[in-house]
Amino acid sequence: MAGPKVIKSLERGLLVLQALQMQPDSSLQELHVFTNISKPSLLRILHTLARSGLVTRRLADGRYRIGATLSHAPSRREHRDRIAEAAAPILERLCERVSWPSDLMVPAGDHMEIRETTRARSPILLQQERIGLPVNWLHSAVGRAYLAYCPVKERQRIVDLLRSSKKPEDRLAREPARLSSILAEVRARGYGTRDPTHTGGYYGGPLHADGLFSIAVPLRDGQRVLGAINMLWLKTAFSIEAFAARHLGELQDTAKEIVSSVRSRTRR
Repeated sequence: MAGPKVIKSLERGLLVLQALQMQPDSSLQELHVFTNISKPSLLRILHTLARSGLVTRRLADGRYRIGATLSHAPSRREHRDRIAEAAAPILERLCERVSWPSDLMVPAGDHMEIRETTRARSPILLQQERIGLPVNWLHSAVGRAYLAYCPVKERQRIVDLLRSSKKPEDRLAREPARLSSILAEVRARGYGTRDPTHTGGYYGGPLHADGLFSIAVPLRDGQRVLGAINMLWLKTAFSIEAFAARHLGELQDTAKEIVSSVRSRTRR
């Protein structure tokens, strides 16, 4: 007697999930090579899996990954992915409204780490950044926004870690009075800005002038801070004050929406 029939579509969907488990953060081409499924069929499968939250696609580079709800990664990685997944559609809508792009950063030890960005979705051509890019705490707008609002014990732990660093951008950790004054200004304004000496570049890497300004706000979840988001623009377009007057409210509303989305996902 013949056994039950195999559901081919389900079989192919499981093959795609297996591919993503073996090779996280895959492109469509890589999945096509691994599974031997045609790209049109792959797109339909991925779209179906994404609707159920089993797969997500990054805005930054269009690569696919297992959704945080299925991830067996360490809890810290899962937590970062959950924030990025919640933030992606909200940041995309913000970019559609204002055109200027945004980055999402989360803590990663002695630096912050980019987990999502809408630079590739913006009609304004800016320097593209990769997921996982390290950004310094003390000179970046996102780092200052996070430190200004995170719990005192967490902030002290981060500053203590940076105090022994030999990197030039961490020197401010050994100037507690100046750092406290800077963070107080962030809280008074409601947003963080880059240090005037920070013109661009990766944490620990050479500075390079990217021609950008940015403002950043924290993702505040009660007493905790989950990360920070920014908005970037060309220095020639607006002063910091003029840009904040136009867009700070939208950026703050976006931060609240992301936190609300993270909370709802956590309860699932």
